[in-house]
Amino acid sequence: MEAMSVPALLPSKASERARVLFVLAVVLTAVIPHVPYGIYVAWPLILLSTLAHELGHGFTALAVGGRFESFRMWPDGSGVAAWGGVDDRLRIAIVAAGGLVGPAFTAMAFFVLGKRGRGARACLLFGGVLLLAVELLLVRNPFGLVFVGAVALASLVIAVKAPEWLAQGALVFVATELALSVFTRADYLFTATAHTAGGTMPSDVEQMAQALFLPFFVWGALCGLVSLLALAVGVRIYLRQ
Repeated sequence: MEAMSVPALLPSKASERARVLFVLAVVLTAVIPHVPYGIYVAWPLILLSTLAHELGHGFTALAVGGRFESFRMWPDGSGVAAWGGVDDRLRIAIVAAGGLVGPAFTAMAFFVLGKRGRGARACLLFGGVLLLAVELLLVRNPFGLVFVGAVALASLVIAVKAPEWLAQGALVFVATELALSVFTRADYLFTATAHTAGGTMPSDVEQMAQALFLPFFVWGALCGLVSLLALAVGVRIYLRQ
């Protein structure tokens, strides 16, 4: 029945369909900025990378035994995750790095789970429920509430109502956009100061430098390399027969 619901444009075989959806996602990613009003389509995609970045900080803090206290994001694409309960230098550096590699590892997970329609549907369902929990427990400003709520709702609707090929295509498209953000926002890896709508503060790589040793740009290069490796693994698994 699934094959009958797939549009004629897409192959019915799952592995072949995965490749076509990946190519379509890459083409859309390249075209969107250059079409009329494309900037308005690209804007929420930028916000998605901010969401992955800040949640990367918060969930990394939880993973190393700390607390994820709150989350804010703003229309200009900036955001802040407040965390606590982490006071030794190594864990502080790990939490700072968690946001920098967050989009890449999220994209990697999406590519792996998006290899099959059922995996994509399950990922979107889990993601929607997780974002609802973030919405209720952690988001602390109006714009963040609206955006996180909208993404959670979209994820749940696609997971429950959309055919598997559409769920797979949506997940792969978001994964491609997050992968792109690793490159388009790479300048943040090499700056000592972060400017957000909530104020100016040391950047993540500067926090790593202060917590450990070596200049901030060394940590930026290392986080960039880790991100690229994560993306390479994700894409390889996704495209593998």
